[in-house]
Amino acid sequence: MAREWTGIQQFPLATQTKLLEILGTLKEKSRGSLTILVMGKGGVGKSSTVNSILGERVVAVSAFQSDVPRPVMASRERSGFTLNIIDTPGIVEGGYVNDQALQLIKRFLLNKTIDVLLYVDRLDSYRVDNLDKQIVKAITESFGKEIWRKAVVVLSHAQLTPPDCLSYDDFFARRSEAVLKVIDSGARLKRHELQDDSIPVVLVENSSRCSKNDNGEKILPNGTVWIPKVVETITKVATNESQSILVDQKLIDGPNANDRGKKFIPLILGFQYFFVIKQLQKWIENDIAKAPKSSWE
Repeated sequence: MAREWTGIQQFPLATQTKLLEILGTLKEKSRGSLTILVMGKGGVGKSSTVNSILGERVVAVSAFQSDVPRPVMASRERSGFTLNIIDTPGIVEGGYVNDQALQLIKRFLLNKTIDVLLYVDRLDSYRVDNLDKQIVKAITESFGKEIWRKAVVVLSHAQLTPPDCLSYDDFFARRSEAVLKVIDSGARLKRHELQDDSIPVVLVENSSRCSKNDNGEKILPNGTVWIPKVVETITKVATNESQSILVDQKLIDGPNANDRGKKFIPLILGFQYFFVIKQLQKWIENDIAKAPKSSWE
């Protein structure tokens, strides 16, 4: 059951005003609810981001435990609008994609509709590798390519000083490009399969060391007030032309191995009839015609 969204009152007045304006945009488009799925590796800031967006400590975060042990959904209601955010365990264990964690997440999502996927990684991770590609591939195989049309990439730990004399915006652009290339490769996306040709990327800084402006709002080193920016981006993705993802039993079960190749059966039968059976009939008829006949025939 959804609880009253009291956490919004913990934000500075300027942030509250912006958030209510953004939620008002959703209601104008006849959206009474929004469900956000948060996924990624462990220790990248998924749970902290959930807490930051809601302005409440809805998910326990510990320096000694990188992930929630199982999916958790926090539902909050404000002025007739319901916001659902689903936090999930990290889907990597021992350097490999954890299939059991994925199955646990899919079973939890049964009969739920995903309006937005937040794919969380860290801004201060300088490289991507094959494991990142495998994570994207696993998400794609679980929910289909369409999930990336409803995706936002979230880069956490954004309060940093870039290396190698790069400006903050240049470092952000390069890191974003690297992550998006991995998503394109892992999901095997083509340019026409995404709206506006790219998945939006946003920055978050969940720690208390995040800087603030004169209004008390949390800002990034480039001056962006990040909480309204994240919610605004989520709203744009939620209301784009792509359909939300309904997680039904068919999606959880995946493709039936017995169904593979069924579409080729008519072609195979046709080939057998025209090139095998018909040829055999022709040979038999020729043999009969050439055979010597007895006197009574």
